[in-house]
Amino acid sequence: MIIEFDKLADSSRIWIYQSNRKLSNSEVLAIEPKIKMFLKSWTAHGKELEASYEIKYNRFIVLGLNQENASASGCSIDASVNFIQTIEKEYSLDLLDKMNVTYYNGEFIAHKSLVDFKKMAKAKSISKNTIVFNNLVNTKIDYLENWEVPAKDSWHARFLA
Repeated sequence: MIIEFDKLADSSRIWIYQSNRKLSNSEVLAIEPKIKMFLKSWTAHGKELEASYEIKYNRFIVLGLNQENASASGCSIDASVNFIQTIEKEYSLDLLDKMNVTYYNGEFIAHKSLVDFKKMAKAKSISKNTIVFNNLVNTKIDYLENWEVPAKDSWHARFLA
């Protein structure tokens, strides 16, 4: 069952899939019905899941699941990953590579490999105040409060001198 994202409980589980490139507006419009169709049929052990999504900045697909009624099972998580893989293939995207970093470069969102991000940090091209996207957050409240944070307040801090 799909609900509005802002109606999800703060404790809801969140999965963030960052794209290696910005999606066009037409791609977002084409992907959204596919996400809705998936979420309508998303179940765990035959139980309907209360879920939602948002696409942020034409770059991040965020899936949310209220686990108060029914929790995600291994099979339901596998189903969501399989769904994301179909989106990757259809739109030539990379959404599952966790070895990439996304951050603000001025008003623009930049996407770099972790190796390049480390090099930029060493060269002081990125500072402790650079706003990064901490895709390791796993609840809605963490997503709302700790997703876009200065690098010093995220796991990215380990690369800053």
